[in-house]
Amino acid sequence: MAYPLPPLTWLRTFEAAARHLSFARASLELGLTPAAVSQQIRALEGHVGFALFDRLARGIRLTSMGSAYLPPVRRALDELAIATTGLFGVPARRVLTIRSAVSFATLCLAPHLERFLASHPGIRLRIHASVWTEEIESNLLDVDIRYGDGKWDGFDKWPLGPPISVPVCPPGTRLGRDLGSDLREAVRQRPIHIIGCENLWTQLARELDWPAATVEGGIAVDSSLIALQLAAAGSGSALIAAELAHAYRNMAPGCVLPDIELHHDQCHWLLMPQRIEAPSSDALLFRDWLVTLFSQTG
Repeated sequence: MAYPLPPLTWLRTFEAAARHLSFARASLELGLTPAAVSQQIRALEGHVGFALFDRLARGIRLTSMGSAYLPPVRRALDELAIATTGLFGVPARRVLTIRSAVSFATLCLAPHLERFLASHPGIRLRIHASVWTEEIESNLLDVDIRYGDGKWDGFDKWPLGPPISVPVCPPGTRLGRDLGSDLREAVRQRPIHIIGCENLWTQLARELDWPAATVEGGIAVDSSLIALQLAAAGSGSALIAAELAHAYRNMAPGCVLPDIELHHDQCHWLLMPQRIEAPSSDALLFRDWLVTLFSQTG
């Protein structure tokens, strides 16, 4: 016998109230009164036979059963929205606005984007490439792709690739059996530093027991893409996020990537702003596509 599922409206109300931890804010999103939200939550609790929220003097919080129920409900609603959009489309769909670090947008996003657009021809994209994260109105941004340690408030976050950087040396760099010493000599000639990540060369030097002077001086740039172009032109050696380095070598063969990795706490992240309204189905489609892509290529 099939289990009698609760009405979809109750589940949507539960997800919104759990996301905001507020019946009042959920009511604004759903176009209901706070009393109607409270009534639907009580009806759902009666249906499942458990309290899903603790009612406090100031606000609400999820019970243990509510916390356990939220992930599958959210997953089911996301999948239903994606399936509906994928099968039937949405008339007059709004533009999906994405901001991405310029190096990631050029090397990792652009080469694969046609596959996404071919699968979802009705989606219109607006991509803002950036070097440094600047403030942008939340109502203008659906997806943000940043490089860092993931410690940003106000976003739901998914990592894109592991937190690993690799050295990139100029074409013709000779690396023999003593890889550490040969790489040290190549880096010593002219290290290329990426502003904001200068400490990564220092960390690698410490791990390989190089003198600190090995990674001093050189060139400082504010973009991994510029650093890769400089390395390809023979102007020095750079330490680059692994996904960017491998993507660049595939596009412009010639740079030498020694078999050395630096593990640290920074990587690219896909971020979605936490706000009153739920993410659009287009944004969810893009999120799932990109996270899946990098789980396969990483």
